[in-house]
Amino acid sequence: MIKVTLKGGTVKEFENGTTVIDVTKSIGMGLYKAACLCKIDGEYADLRTPLEKDCELQILTFDDDEEAKKAYRHTASHVMAQAVKRLYPEAKLAIGPAIDNGFYYDFDIDRQFNQDDFNAIEAEMKKIVKEALPLEKFELDADEAVKMMEERGETYKVELIKEHADKGEKISFYRQGEFVELCAGPHIPDTGRIKAYKITSCTGAYWRGNSDNKMLRRLYATAFTKKDELESYLAAVEEAKKRDHNKLGREMELFTTVDVIGQGLPVMLPKGAKIIQILQRFVEDEEARRGWMLTKTPFMAKSDLYKISGHWDHYKDGMFVLGDEEKDDEVYALRPMTCPFQYQAYLNKPRSYRDLPLRYDETSTLFRNEASGEMHGLIRVRQFTISEGHLMCRPDQLEDEFRRCLELAIFMLKTVGLYEDVSYRFSQWDPNDREKYIGTPEQWDEAQSAMQRILDHLEIPYKIGVGEAAFYGPKLDIQIKNVYGKEDTLITIQIDQMIAEKFGMEYTDRDGSKKNPYIIHRTSIGCYERTLALLIEKYAGAFPVWLAPVQVKLLPIADRHHDYAYEIRDKLEAAGLRVEVDARSEKIGYKIREAQLEKVPYMLLMGDRDIEVSTVSVRKRGEGEMGAMSIDEFIKMIKAQNDSKEIF
Repeated sequence: MIKVTLKGGTVKEFENGTTVIDVTKSIGMGLYKAACLCKIDGEYADLRTPLEKDCELQILTFDDDEEAKKAYRHTASHVMAQAVKRLYPEAKLAIGPAIDNGFYYDFDIDRQFNQDDFNAIEAEMKKIVKEALPLEKFELDADEAVKMMEERGETYKVELIKEHADKGEKISFYRQGEFVELCAGPHIPDTGRIKAYKITSCTGAYWRGNSDNKMLRRLYATAFTKKDELESYLAAVEEAKKRDHNKLGREMELFTTVDVIGQGLPVMLPKGAKIIQILQRFVEDEEARRGWMLTKTPFMAKSDLYKISGHWDHYKDGMFVLGDEEKDDEVYALRPMTCPFQYQAYLNKPRSYRDLPLRYDETSTLFRNEASGEMHGLIRVRQFTISEGHLMCRPDQLEDEFRRCLELAIFMLKTVGLYEDVSYRFSQWDPNDREKYIGTPEQWDEAQSAMQRILDHLEIPYKIGVGEAAFYGPKLDIQIKNVYGKEDTLITIQIDQMIAEKFGMEYTDRDGSKKNPYIIHRTSIGCYERTLALLIEKYAGAFPVWLAPVQVKLLPIADRHHDYAYEIRDKLEAAGLRVEVDARSEKIGYKIREAQLEKVPYMLLMGDRDIEVSTVSVRKRGEGEMGAMSIDEFIKMIKAQNDSKEIF
C-alpha cells in the first residue's frame, strides 16, 4: 500500500502502482476536473504519473500555480498543432512552448496564415477538444525516436532528437490520438479540458532565431479555463494595441524606421528627440548632483581592448566587428558597452584609497548585433543610448555605494512614473555553464554572497535568475513589462570584482599594499529608447507637462488674432516653455480636436475679448475649460508643474 498525504494533511492509502488520476477521483470530481497537474514530493508531474512510494501530493489547478497555467497552455499548443496537421498535412512541426499569457507554435509551411485559416484551425481545435483525447507519455531510445520522426517527415524534430543521441538519454513523447509530439511535459490529462482559446496573430520566425535558417510561420494564441477570462484578456489586448508604442509613437511622429537604414535603427523625429533630450539633461544634472563625473569616450576600439575585458571571447557574436581578423593588422569593433573605455579614465594616473569611490558616468551610444527576429520598435534595437556609469570603490564602501546606485534608479523611475510597474531579479551565474563566465567558483560565491547580503539588508524583494548574470559578475535587474505583458530589463546594477585585475586597475591601501577595487556597473534610467517606449505606453502618449514635447498649443480663433498669438508664444518661450501656434485657417473646433489628438497638455484659445483684456482662455488636457487667465498667471501655474515634474 502507498500512503499519500494530500494538501491539507489528509492521508489516504492506495494500491501500489496507482496513478495520481485515481487519487484525484477519490478527493472529488470537481477538483479532479479542474486539476491541470500536480506536485509529488515538491516536483511537478503529470496527473497520470504512477505513484511508486509514500509521498506528499498537491493537486494544482489553472489558478493555483504558474506551472499549471503553462501545462494547460502547452497542451493547448499541442491541440493547435494537431489541428494544423489535420488541415495542412504538408506542414512540418518545429516548436510550440507556453509563454507569458499564452503559447505559440512554429510551422514550416508555404502559406501565409490569414483570418480564414485562424477560423478553420479554431474549428478543428474545437473538434479535438470534443474528442477529449488523453495525453499519453511514452519514451523511446534516440535511434527509435529518430526513425519514428523520419517516417513522419518531421525534420525539425529529428534535428532536436539527434542532439541528445550521444548522451544515451531516453526521448520522451506525448500522444493524443493520431498526433505524436516530441515533448518533456508535463501536460494536463486530456484535450477535453481546454475550454477557451483564441489564435491571436501570425508572424515570421527563423528556426532557432538564426537568420541563416529558414523562416517559419509562428501562430500565437492563448487559452483560459473560462470563456469570460478569455474575453477579458482579449479586451485588454485590444486596449494594449491602442497604447503600443510601435503604433502610437509613429502616429504621434515621435520616431520612424526606414528599410534602407535597417532594422533596429530607429530615426528619432523632432518630438521624440526632444523627449530624449529632456530626459538626458535631467539625468546628467541629477547624476552630477550626486557626485558622478561625466566622461566622453570613443564609439569604437581595437579588438585588443575587448580581449582584455573578455568581451571578445564572451560577447563577440553580439558585436559589430569592423575588419577581418585573418586579413587586417588591426580589427575594430563598435562598443557594446562603455566599461572598458571608462576604465582608462581610472588608469590615467595612480590611485590611492583616499580617491575612492570614483564615479564615472556617460550618456553612451552603444551598438549590439541583435538577431533581426528580436527587433521591436524602440524596445529592442541595434543602436541605443544609455545612462551608463562605473564606480570604483573599496570593499568597505561597496554596500553604501550600491545602495546609492539603487536609490538613484528608484528616484528616476518614480520621477518619470514607472516605479509602480517594476520588479527585481537577482541574476546569478550558472555553475553548470562555466564557458559562459570568467573567474573561479570562489570569486562568484564571494560576489554573489556580497550582493545577496546587500539586497537582503536593503529589503529588496527579488526573484533569482540563474544563468542571467553578466559574464563577469552578478547583477540586480530592474524589470518592467510592456503593454503586452512581456518583461524586459530596464535598469541594471552589477557587482564586479574580476575585471579590475584584468586591466591592472589598482589603488594603494592604507598599509601601502596594492589592491584591486570593486567595480559597480550601473544605469540610472536605462536605455533612453526603451524608456521612451515604456513612457509612450504608460501614458498612451499623454505625457506629463515636463516631458511633453509640446507643452502648450496656441489656437487663435481667427486670422486677426495671429499677432496676439505670436506675442504670447514669445512670452512663453522666454519662460522656457515649449510652444506651437496653430495658425491654419480652420475652424476653432477643428483645431481643438487636432490638439486633443496630439495629446498636448494645455491649449490657449484667444479671440477678441482676450486681446481686449490681455488674457488667454485655457483648456487643460482631460479636464476641458479652465476659464480666462492672464498670461503671467498661466506661466506661473505651468512652470510650477514643470519644475516639480508633476504627473497628471
